[in-house]
Amino acid sequence: MDAKQKAELVRELRDRTGSGFLDVKKALEATNYDINKAIDFLQESGKAKAAKKGDRIAAEGLVRALRDDKKAIIYEINSETDFVSQNEQFVNLVDEIGQTLLKNNFSNFEQALQLKLNNGFSIAEAIEKATATIGEKISFRRVEAAALNDNVKAGAYTHANGRVASLMVVEAKSDEAARNVAMHIAAMNPEYMISTEVPSERIKKLELEFSQSPALANKPEKIKESIMAGMLNKALSEFTLLNQAFVMDNALSVEKYLSSQNAKAIKMIRFEVGEGIEKIETDFAAEVAAQMKK
Repeated sequence: MDAKQKAELVRELRDRTGSGFLDVKKALEATNYDINKAIDFLQESGKAKAAKKGDRIAAEGLVRALRDDKKAIIYEINSETDFVSQNEQFVNLVDEIGQTLLKNNFSNFEQALQLKLNNGFSIAEAIEKATATIGEKISFRRVEAAALNDNVKAGAYTHANGRVASLMVVEAKSDEAARNVAMHIAAMNPEYMISTEVPSERIKKLELEFSQSPALANKPEKIKESIMAGMLNKALSEFTLLNQAFVMDNALSVEKYLSSQNAKAIKMIRFEVGEGIEKIETDFAAEVAAQMKK
């Protein structure tokens, strides 16, 4: 086999696998330029590289919210650094996974992982491959979905930087109100949709805090109860969606806005990149020094 034929195989293998030049060259040399064996070699090599990165923390990345007429989804794909989250290969993978999740049925996360992308790889395999080729731990962290129909609509909003996404599912004939409330959710970050979802322990803690307020001193019991109820309602309006003042019209609560649009809230979801993941703070100078010792 001459140099030109070898170069053609390198190009073909790179096109088929997306692997880097050096990895492709090494795979072909190790398999005597048998392209099918070279693909198997790259897959095994990728698994090994991915396994080595398995314990790393991936807390950057992108979130997306998407919808069509039948389904709405919201999902998160993580990388180790913000730099990689803007990498074209990573962004393309995130987008392809999103379209696959939107167009195919799944009932749990494990089923979602096994959905096939256009190239024939499952989402799980594509994530493993991306970890090997990009050089950072890439992880598919979570996904939620909602079924839609003529009477159930959704608003899907992804902020421009891809760090916050939200879904609002409503009972309605139009999705306009849902879209507006989805943007509200992204901006105002409510913790619960409705006050009845707030854990009783948190309500009791708030009531205890309010009971010690100087504003209650020397007040009759009924007045105290009224003042405390007002304090509790004000607190709930800060972190429950339907009680919040609607960002597009502060004269209305979100609940009243939805009602004015003949819409009833069903479900809200908000994802923010890396929320809940404990990040390790790295001393940059120490990290460089450690790398120099390797």
